[in-house]
Amino acid sequence: MRHMDLLIIRHGQSEADILNVIEGRADFPLTALGLKQATQMAEWVNGYMQISKIFASPLIRAKQTAEKLSVATGVTIEFDENLMEWKNGLIAGLAREEANEKYPQPDPYFPHTAVYEQESHIEFRARAELALSKIINENPPDSKVAIVSHGGLIARLFQSFLGVPMVSDVGVSTGDTGIHHWQIAGNGSKRVVFANSLVHLY
Repeated sequence: MRHMDLLIIRHGQSEADILNVIEGRADFPLTALGLKQATQMAEWVNGYMQISKIFASPLIRAKQTAEKLSVATGVTIEFDENLMEWKNGLIAGLAREEANEKYPQPDPYFPHTAVYEQESHIEFRARAELALSKIINENPPDSKVAIVSHGGLIARLFQSFLGVPMVSDVGVSTGDTGIHHWQIAGNGSKRVVFANSLVHLY
């Protein structure tokens, strides 16, 4: 039976990780280590699977990571703003203590709550649903697709793929250049082959 393969990949270490600030839509580049991680990831993916498409967030840390994969595989990148990290508004780029002081989280906080120029959790999840639906349904059923994105967005993609309700305690972690491999069979059944693999870094 034919199936679609999806490799979901997080970007490498960014300068925001070193500065210990809130990233989100703050557009920090990769560090030297992040570039090395991306190169290692790209070489591993090229040996693991012959991918046919690369979709990526246009934020620079994801763009630089996707470019390493494009060079290793010879596959061009299609950028999709729906794959960008959570729109965190006025707290983007701030130190956590400063953000907590200037822009405290409202209480109560509902899934539809949108404050400080941020998108709500409902809007965030819907954006992930849209991105994944387009990739799955607008590509051939035997495609081998790589998606390069961010930890928060990848968690929402994972929830969408598994059909987890939007309000849920179920989450997923993804390390720097962590890779998830999913498959979708022709009959629509879904399978997680592996999650958050970092084997390429060791």
